[in-house]
Amino acid sequence: MRLRQITDSVAQKFNEGLRFLFVDLLKSKAFLDFHLHEYRSYEDYRAVQVYHNYRKLGRVWADPETLDLLAGTLRAQLGTGPIKGLCHGTRNGFEQNHLNDHHAEFEVIGTDISPSARDFPNSVEWDFHNVNPDWEGKFDFVYSNSLDQSWQPRAALAVWLGQVRPGGVLVIEYSEDQSPLAAGEMDPFGVRPVALPYVLADWFGHEISVSFQQGYKANIKKPNWLFFIRRNIAAPAAV
Repeated sequence: MRLRQITDSVAQKFNEGLRFLFVDLLKSKAFLDFHLHEYRSYEDYRAVQVYHNYRKLGRVWADPETLDLLAGTLRAQLGTGPIKGLCHGTRNGFEQNHLNDHHAEFEVIGTDISPSARDFPNSVEWDFHNVNPDWEGKFDFVYSNSLDQSWQPRAALAVWLGQVRPGGVLVIEYSEDQSPLAAGEMDPFGVRPVALPYVLADWFGHEISVSFQQGYKANIKKPNWLFFIRRNIAAPAAV
């Protein structure tokens, strides 16, 4: 009887292990290329984003090395002269102010959904999903490292593409820390960097072309990617 109990116990644990491997684990976000968290309403989404903005107000996700790489690449692509840019989701304004302070030809403003944006230079309180008529087709480049904070990433990208002038470029910075495994209530959108070009192609097809540069994000000690997205035809209508 004792041997049978031990055997049954071992079999049960073995079956539990198989269930974890083939059911729970394989269904987890670790094996997904793409994940989008769902909120009950826009008000819930906005409240979460504003809360975490204030909670992390002193932190900086952007890093100078990546921004300098961005500036050099844009200078090579767009030429000299004033380069006007818009950075989305900049929290305390580090991105636009680094570009303005360290690259003389850059004229950049930034946005954040939180009212705290009013407290920082060159920052505007704005939900980056929304069309601003004054910004349509006005910028040489639009940049963001905050696509993971979008609850409607396709709609956000359509808006951002509409803000770029003909011949300009949309730049998305992404890292493995913004993959599906990291997605949740705070950062609702997660996609593996290697899968992002395929997602973009699915959403926008031949309307865009995509190139990228891989770099190294020193503040998190991990690789990152800059995706350069150009319109081939008129920007898609915002969803």
